[in-house]
Amino acid sequence: MNPASLIIGAAQGRLIELPGRMGNRHGLIAGATGTGKTVTLQVLAEGFSRMGVPVWAADIKGDLSGLAAPGRPHPKIDERLAAIPLPDYRRQPSPALFWDIDGRSGHPVRATPSEMGPLLLSHLLELNDTQTGVIYAAFDMADDQGLLLLDLKDLRSLLAWMAENSAQLRTEYGNITSASVGAIQRRLLVLEEQGGEHFFGEPALQLPDLMHADFSGRGVISLFDAGRLVHQAPRVYSAFLLWLLAELFEQLPEVGDPPIPKLVLFFDEAHLLFANAPVPLLEKIEQVVRLIRSKGVGVYFVTQNPTDLPETILGQLGLKIQHALRAFTPKDQRTIKAVADGFRANPAFVTAQTLTELGIGEALVSVLDKNGRPTPVERTLISPPEGQIGPLSAEAHDALFGRSPLKGKYDQTVDRESAYEMLKVRTETARAAAEEQAETRRREKEMAVRKTPGRPRQSIGEAMAKSAARTIGSQIGRQIIRGVLGAIFGGASRR
Repeated sequence: MNPASLIIGAAQGRLIELPGRMGNRHGLIAGATGTGKTVTLQVLAEGFSRMGVPVWAADIKGDLSGLAAPGRPHPKIDERLAAIPLPDYRRQPSPALFWDIDGRSGHPVRATPSEMGPLLLSHLLELNDTQTGVIYAAFDMADDQGLLLLDLKDLRSLLAWMAENSAQLRTEYGNITSASVGAIQRRLLVLEEQGGEHFFGEPALQLPDLMHADFSGRGVISLFDAGRLVHQAPRVYSAFLLWLLAELFEQLPEVGDPPIPKLVLFFDEAHLLFANAPVPLLEKIEQVVRLIRSKGVGVYFVTQNPTDLPETILGQLGLKIQHALRAFTPKDQRTIKAVADGFRANPAFVTAQTLTELGIGEALVSVLDKNGRPTPVERTLISPPEGQIGPLSAEAHDALFGRSPLKGKYDQTVDRESAYEMLKVRTETARAAAEEQAETRRREKEMAVRKTPGRPRQSIGEAMAKSAARTIGSQIGRQIIRGVLGAIFGGASRR
C-alpha cells in the first residue's frame, strides 16, 4: 500500500501530485457552489485512504457516502480518464464508517462539558464577558471539588448551586449573580433544543476509533453527517470541530514529519469555525492548526470563499485547490484579485482571469514539492473519484452501517455519578440538617415557654374577641394603604 504521493489531477498532460510526507501541511478546497468542491474532497479522501491514512470528513449534503460504493460508468468520467493519464485507476469502494450527532444515520458522536472546556462552551452559548466569567468560575469549582461535568444537567445543577450559595463563594470565585446564572441557564435550554442534549454525554467519542485501517491496509474514512447541524445549529457544528481538533492536539504524541499523515481531517463549511469567534478563541485555533502538524494530523478546510478564513490560517495551508469564482460585483472582483495573489504565479496564464474561466471539475492547484516549497499554480483537471459520485441509497447505507465494527459501542448513553448526583446529595443533606436544626430550636423554645411562669390561659371568648379585632384592624389598614397607593399612581381608591 502506501503510495508515495496523492494524485490530484493533471495539467498539460502532467500529473499534479501531493507528496505523502506533505499531507500534514494542511490544505484548502474552495470555489463557488456547483464548481466541483465535493467531488474534489472525495478524490482527496480516497487518495489518502489508498495511502493507508485514516480520514475524517464532514458530509454536509450526504453526497460523500457514495465513496463507500464502487463508481459507475459514465461518459463524463470516461472523457476525463482519456484526458488524464491515471495509472492503476479502477472503480472501487473505500472503507467507511458513519457518524451522526444524534445517532440517526451513524454512530452517535458525544463529548462532555468537561472535555469541551469553558472557552469553547462560552462561545457555543454566545455568552458575554460577565457570563463567561461565571462559566470559568463553574469549571474552577468543579475542578476544586471533584465534580464531573459529563452532560448538560451536571452543568445546570452546578450553576444553580452556585447561585444559591453565591455569598459563600464570592471571596474565592468572584461575584456570581442570579441574573448571570439565569441567562446562562436560558442559553443552555436553547442549546438542548438544537441538539446539545444528544451531543453532551457519555460514552464520549474515543479518538482511536477514527484512526483505523481495514484488512487491506486502506485508511478508514469516517463520514460525519453534519447537514442538520450546519443548517439548524451551526455553532454546535463549529464547536464540535474545534473540540475534535483540540482533543487530537492534546492526546496524540509528537511524531515530527512522518512519511504519511496519521490522520487527515476535512472541515466543510469551514467559515463557520471562525464566524463571530472571540479573539482568544481565534488565537487558540491558529495555535492548534500551526502545531498539530507535528502530531501527524493534516487539516483541510473546505469553503466557498477563501477570504472567509483568517489570514493567519491561510498562511499555513500548503495545498491550495481553487475552483471557479464568479465576478458579479466589485467585491467579487476584489476577492478574485486577493485569491490570485495568494498563489505563486505561473507565466503561462493570468491567474485572476483564469479563476473566472474554470469549468466544472477544473481548479487552480498549487502543491508543496518534496522540499516543502509551493509550486507555481497550475490549471488542473481534477481526477475522477474511484467511488460512486453522489449518496448511497438508503438500503445500501443501512446495510453498511449494520456491519460496522463499532456497532453497539456508542448506542446506549451512560449516566454515571457526576456533578448532578453529587450536588443533589449535598443539597438533600443540607436540607435535612437545616430541618433538624429548626426542629431542635422549636423544641428548645417550647421547653422555655413551659418553664416560664406567665399569665393564665385566656378563655375561648377572649381569644375570639381578639381575633375579630385583629381582622377588623387589618381590613381597615389595607383599605387605607390602597387609598394612598391609588392616589400616588393615579388610580381610584377603594371606598
